[in-house]
Amino acid sequence: MQMMRDYKPLVTSVSRVRILMIGPVGAGKSSFFNSINSIFTGHVTNKAVSGSAGTSLTTQFRTYPVKDGREGKPLPFVLCDTMGLEEQTGAGLDIEDIRSILQGHVPDRYKFNPMVPFQPDEQRVYRPASLKEKIHCVVYVIDGSKISLMSDKLEEKLAVIHREISSLDIPQMVLMTKVDEACPYVEKDLYKIYLSSYIKSKVQEVSSRLGVPVSCVLPVKNYSQELELELNCDILLLAALQQMLRLADDYLDDVDDF
Repeated sequence: MQMMRDYKPLVTSVSRVRILMIGPVGAGKSSFFNSINSIFTGHVTNKAVSGSAGTSLTTQFRTYPVKDGREGKPLPFVLCDTMGLEEQTGAGLDIEDIRSILQGHVPDRYKFNPMVPFQPDEQRVYRPASLKEKIHCVVYVIDGSKISLMSDKLEEKLAVIHREISSLDIPQMVLMTKVDEACPYVEKDLYKIYLSSYIKSKVQEVSSRLGVPVSCVLPVKNYSQELELELNCDILLLAALQQMLRLADDYLDDVDDF
């Protein structure tokens, strides 16, 4: 937690790094924000709407700053939440919308329309977004208990998104959520997560299906039904967030070199 408090983005014009969460409906994008917010608030919170509906509960583009305690100052990162990905065309988050978000054109609380991609106004098109408005790191949120059930269509959609983000040189990583639901051994004791051969095999499967290195797939458990914070849960969540900040620094370091 202290590392997050002390963190300063590498480029002075960027006061807070922007981390974009992308993933299928119900994988835990909003829950990850709630979990990080809970750690810094000191108790479990549910600020972002989350749940397990069949279609995306997030219909707007939301940028969530996290405060260091209820009365504390905002921490130096913003988690950007998007509508869930759906396998059929014309449903869920559109690839064009992702492009606009990455380039910093989409305002907070913009309501997604799966039938019509975001149209930036002319002023925004001709004025490139500043570095602080762009996305500095992309995180795919994947349900670890359902990775084997991922459809070919959804995998294809993720591959297209992966190529688009790679072409912009934005670093990418994966949060593998619901590890307790994926493995009974881990459900009993979260501390043993890195001893689970099943979780290890799932990390490798996610890595090969999404085309990201194994070192960039981090298993976590979001807060969902707990009423109190748990240390082992916090450590996994903060380790994932630490990796996001490091990747964002890599991106800013590259941009700063030009």
